Amino acid sequence: MTSIFDQYEQASQVSQRAQPVPEPMTSSGYINMQLDDNTPMFSKQKMNFSPSDVITHVAVASDYLVLAMANGNLFRMDLKNPKEHEEVKYSKFVQPNTKLTGIFLDPLGYHLLMAFAPRTKDGDPELVYLHRKSSKLKSVSKSRNYEVTEVGWNYENTSDITTGPILLGTSHGHILETELEVDNDKRFTANQQYWRQLPNYLPLYGSKEIDGLIFDIGQGADMPITGIQFHRVVNSNKYFIFITTPTRLYQFIGHAISTDGKPSLQSIFYQYLTMPDTGFQEIPSTLKYSKLQFFFDKYDVPKTFAWLTEPGIFYGQLDPTSQQNSNSLFTQGELINFPPESDSKEKAPLCFVLTEFHALLMYSDKVKAVSLLNQECVYEDRYSEAHGKLKSVIKDLKRRTIWAVTDKSVFRYKVVREERNVWRIYANKEQFHLAKEYCQQNPAHLDIINVKEAELLFSKGDYEASAKIYAETLSSFETICLKFLEVEQVNALKTYLSRRLEALKDDDNTLISMIVIWMTELYLSQLGVLRRTGKDNTDEYNQIQSDFEVFLLNPKVSRCMQHVKAVIYDLMSSHGDKQNLIKLTLINEDYENVVAQNIYKKSYLEALNTLKELRKPDLFYQFAPVLMEEDPKHTVNALISQGQKLSPSKLLPAFLSCENDEAHVSEIIRYLEFMLQNFNVKDKAIHNYLLTLYSEYDQAALMRYLERQGQDIVLVNYDVHYALRLCREKNLSEACVKLSALLGLWESAVELALEVNLNLAKSIANLPEEVEMQRKMWLNIAEHVITKNQDLKEAMSFLEECPLIKIEDILPFFSDVVTIDHFREPICQSLQEYNMQIEELKAEMEEATRSAEYVRSEIQSFRGRSALVSATDVCSLCDIALLLRPFYLFPCSHKFHSDCLLHEIQPILGQARRKKLQDLQRKLSVMSNIELQTRTSSGLPLRELIKNEIDDIVASECVFCGEYMIACIDKPFISDEDWDRVMKEWE
Repeated sequence: MTSIFDQYEQASQVSQRAQPVPEPMTSSGYINMQLDDNTPMFSKQKMNFSPSDVITHVAVASDYLVLAMANGNLFRMDLKNPKEHEEVKYSKFVQPNTKLTGIFLDPLGYHLLMAFAPRTKDGDPELVYLHRKSSKLKSVSKSRNYEVTEVGWNYENTSDITTGPILLGTSHGHILETELEVDNDKRFTANQQYWRQLPNYLPLYGSKEIDGLIFDIGQGADMPITGIQFHRVVNSNKYFIFITTPTRLYQFIGHAISTDGKPSLQSIFYQYLTMPDTGFQEIPSTLKYSKLQFFFDKYDVPKTFAWLTEPGIFYGQLDPTSQQNSNSLFTQGELINFPPESDSKEKAPLCFVLTEFHALLMYSDKVKAVSLLNQECVYEDRYSEAHGKLKSVIKDLKRRTIWAVTDKSVFRYKVVREERNVWRIYANKEQFHLAKEYCQQNPAHLDIINVKEAELLFSKGDYEASAKIYAETLSSFETICLKFLEVEQVNALKTYLSRRLEALKDDDNTLISMIVIWMTELYLSQLGVLRRTGKDNTDEYNQIQSDFEVFLLNPKVSRCMQHVKAVIYDLMSSHGDKQNLIKLTLINEDYENVVAQNIYKKSYLEALNTLKELRKPDLFYQFAPVLMEEDPKHTVNALISQGQKLSPSKLLPAFLSCENDEAHVSEIIRYLEFMLQNFNVKDKAIHNYLLTLYSEYDQAALMRYLERQGQDIVLVNYDVHYALRLCREKNLSEACVKLSALLGLWESAVELALEVNLNLAKSIANLPEEVEMQRKMWLNIAEHVITKNQDLKEAMSFLEECPLIKIEDILPFFSDVVTIDHFREPICQSLQEYNMQIEELKAEMEEATRSAEYVRSEIQSFRGRSALVSATDVCSLCDIALLLRPFYLFPCSHKFHSDCLLHEIQPILGQARRKKLQDLQRKLSVMSNIELQTRTSSGLPLRELIKNEIDDIVASECVFCGEYMIACIDKPFISDEDWDRVMKEWE
């Protein structure tokens, strides 16, 4: 049950807790949001035990508590098991004329040193050692001449039987180095491994230490050591040492010499023996004491230090690595003043504990917590007289717990989120990066920090940086925009709008559209001003243009452009910015607008250049009619430059809509000829259109075109019937001859050719493949020529040009007045040719007669041919006697059983023959004997006829000598299933 004194203590603690002043809201984003945590930052709890006497000294390490009491007893307790505690009588182990001045417990909680001072001038000081697992104290013999006031423990030591190298500070300013180790017999008595008095001179290399010479901080004056801390620099073999006296803070750094695998700190002081006035910070003080505290991060590396003196706490950040060539091992050192005390006679705290952001100051009747960042008192806890005066406040460095000890009680302090208000302090000190680090990503706190930072940058004139941070806040959009407009900072305004645009979600369409339009207007205005002032080739103009292009390429802007492009186009048109208008259409793929505007302004070359850059065939097809009508030459040049990317058939509407004048037609023909010659266009519509233009404007080109297309109707690319009809309408006889011949209208072609040119008619007459047609056309030509001229020489020339025509064929074409004497020679020649043909026919008949006789003799010889089969003959396939079953005998002397041959021949038959064989076998097995005896039209029984058909299939040739064997040449002689058997036979 809580006593009335404890209840009063708790009420006093709550009432005295400092309340932070609420931070006014500077951002409109969070309304009525509680920014402060109401949980107490510091609170204490009393330990549930009562000491046997007044507590005089205390030490805590690794959850192990040691109390020294006025009755000469030591109280030891394992804080994890409070029931396990004991008391040890220490007074019987020390001289009676000494008094206890301090107890020191190593960080592991295993090694305890107790320092005693003489009560009279004649007495000797004493230092005793007590192990955690022992109840007997052991005097450290070599310490008789030194009154130890402070111990610098080895924080890297992990052993429970040795302390490792440690430093001892004395009341006269001496520094000693030693190491204590438990006896091997586990009697827990301290053996001094060594006792080094740090020398006050720089020894020569290889020389030994001289006893009696020591490193003297006080330089002969009595200046007691009040604090010692030494640590190894991370990732190095260097050590740094802090030593304090009531008025000075000394710093040492250097390499420790390794002896038997353990560092010797003595060497660190060598370089400072010749520099007695360097390496310390002095603060005047009338106090006879001071306190040194370190704060360790989560990796147990010293992070900050604090030194309690009369004027205040000297506080700084430890950074020994960056100050290797300097006398100072810390940065940002400052003096933190103590809170004013109106009701106390104490000038300074008696003791203190250092946390990450606060210092807990202990007075005789209260504990105060002071912020290390803004020096404000954030907590005050008063102790009642019932608990007695405060003796010490101490921190367990390993377990990070804080303990306060009075004459009669022990209290534990709980620290809850001491960093909760750090962000506000850093923000007020304009250290915004630290404020953001410690605001724990709280959106309300982060917003306040950003607003303060942005306002500070704005006041300093760093507008663009201010705009970037303003964009991360929830401040009023209109207010921030007006701030930049008032100071005419367009670039900063663009930066703010750009950052806000990036932060918007895709469904914020209205705000996105507004920002996009506004930023476009700002960019266009800046570019327009520079163009009007002749600065369109400057770096400033190029930078703004580049930023504008990047802005237009933003995916969010591109999506927005699809909805507001009409407004953007109007803006660009009003500024006369054609270049960016074209670039915008490229980004939005809205090319039609730019080309249409260029055509409207009669800037046909610009329109064509735009189309060529865009490479969009659909736009070419769309605008080609207008461009061909207005500027045919440049349009055709543009079309030719596109090559095969454009389809000529889709451009026909543009060509057909042009005026039928020579300028337009010549350009169209030039384009069509280019496509035909370079890309072998086969579209019939294109060829028909080109042929139409040729027929009307260039007949010579038409004939060249028909020649190139050739005389194969399958290979020509135009419609021959259409071409013939067109040429007839235009009275193009020569072209009609070509086309008629192409269609196979030979007679018509020859008739037309005779009207044009005799040679043309002769060339047409040689084209048909049918000999009879050639002869007929040549006769028509001969009739036309002979009937017209009755010229005998010309008639004879026909006989020479065409061997198909004989003299008797052309004689009817001559008139009756022409006598036969004129044709004597050709008639005689013709008769001679007939005689030669008759002789050839006779020879052929005699050869045929001889061949027939030979065939008849061969047939007779086969009829008398026979073969002998003996009883010992076997089947060539199964090696069984041949006469046991029906068999086949081939002229090649191979013999096969019918069933063996059938089995052998079936796999190599074709599918059709195999099916026919199966059908015949099925018929033979299914039909009755009566049906099989039925005679067929050939006079043979049906059974005999079926067997003959089977024999024709099975025994058409020998399987060993015929084509079957040749077809099986790639097959192995031994099948896979017979391979094992054959191998065994061979063995």
